[in-house]
Amino acid sequence: MKLSLAISPCPNDTFMFDAMLNGRIDTEGLEFEVVFKDIEELNAGLSAAEGVRPHISKASYAVLPQVADRYCALRSGSALGRGNGPLLVAGDESAATDDCSMRIAVPGMHTTANLLMERLFPHLSDKRAYLFSDIPHIVGRGECDAGVLIHEGRFVYRRYGLFLLADLGVEWERATGLPLPLGVIVADRNLPAEVAGTAERVLRRSIAYAFAHPADSLPFVREYAQELDEGVIRNHIEFFVNDYSLDIGPEGAEAVARLLDMPSATLFRA
Repeated sequence: MKLSLAISPCPNDTFMFDAMLNGRIDTEGLEFEVVFKDIEELNAGLSAAEGVRPHISKASYAVLPQVADRYCALRSGSALGRGNGPLLVAGDESAATDDCSMRIAVPGMHTTANLLMERLFPHLSDKRAYLFSDIPHIVGRGECDAGVLIHEGRFVYRRYGLFLLADLGVEWERATGLPLPLGVIVADRNLPAEVAGTAERVLRRSIAYAFAHPADSLPFVREYAQELDEGVIRNHIEFFVNDYSLDIGPEGAEAVARLLDMPSATLFRA
């Protein structure tokens, strides 16, 4: 059976999906037609007309409540953990998070990064959406006073002369004691249960293969990475792919429920 798959070009996604897309593991008869999109495009695609929506997609955890009637979260493939949150950075070293007039660049209004800003800094309301990879340049040029960095940006912001205001993951963990849910893999609820279950099992197998043979995925990861520095790529994968990616587990599910203020059982594949 052929399934449409939409993921981001970021190293954590290409690392996890490499083995199942490039013939390294048994996919149990499933084939995948993959497209790569920015996270905000992925989130928007979940609300497209039926027949256009992907069968399987990467998404922000923040968008799950809006699409839970159409998509369920898979227990494998999450970007969730400790010490891996988005960073709020500024172009001026004297900037402070109590400055309500700051213009904040965010990587999309439906991203988990923006949801965290709403939860942690509700007074910073002047937010503007940009492509995630453009935000360091936007802040560096002074078009916005501060910006929220995700993906590779969190590792290279100093190159742009930017200064750290807050680590949103640290703030979340301090407030909740839980790991931070960022990204999730979702499946169309119209898929037969056995197909969705197979896709979840294949993805878990693909991630396990990537952990066991990390060098095999490197050419595929490099092909799509925004930041080609090998150290940045390695840090990105280590930050965002972990045991929670194999299976979210009870603590991960609790963190999702806390972030979204919804019972996790209504969000994940039964």
